[in-house]
Amino acid sequence: MTDDHQETKVGAHARPASVDGTTVEALGELSKALETIHRVRGHLYAAHQLVGGADLTLDRVVELLRQAGHDEVAERVERELLGRNVLPGRWTFQIMEEFDDGYYAMFQEVERYARETLAGGRRHIFEAEMKERRRTHGMRGHEATPQD
Repeated sequence: MTDDHQETKVGAHARPASVDGTTVEALGELSKALETIHRVRGHLYAAHQLVGGADLTLDRVVELLRQAGHDEVAERVERELLGRNVLPGRWTFQIMEEFDDGYYAMFQEVERYARETLAGGRRHIFEAEMKERRRTHGMRGHEATPQD
């Protein structure tokens, strides 16, 4: 990315005059990394819900095994799987709480700190400048903002 930038119609995403291209690129990469962590969080919540659903399904498994006369197998499923921790001492809700309050919160805090310190808190400068470079000015569907 070049340090030379033209004033473009990016509004709240405009690059402050004191911010160079390498800084914009670094903030763009940090934003991209945060977006990946948002996706990780979503996947963890999906796993949380899937594990919970599987655990609840075990009730029916135990019931069916007992109906079929397989009490020993039903007992083992109930004793060893039903309500089992997925990690030592943790159900998935506890993993989610630790992730949210620890790594996820810190990642968001550091990304916000970097934006505030380096770019006046402005978000997505890199993407806004890319949009300006890539859109066809004056063409329908390529407006700079919803108001255009």
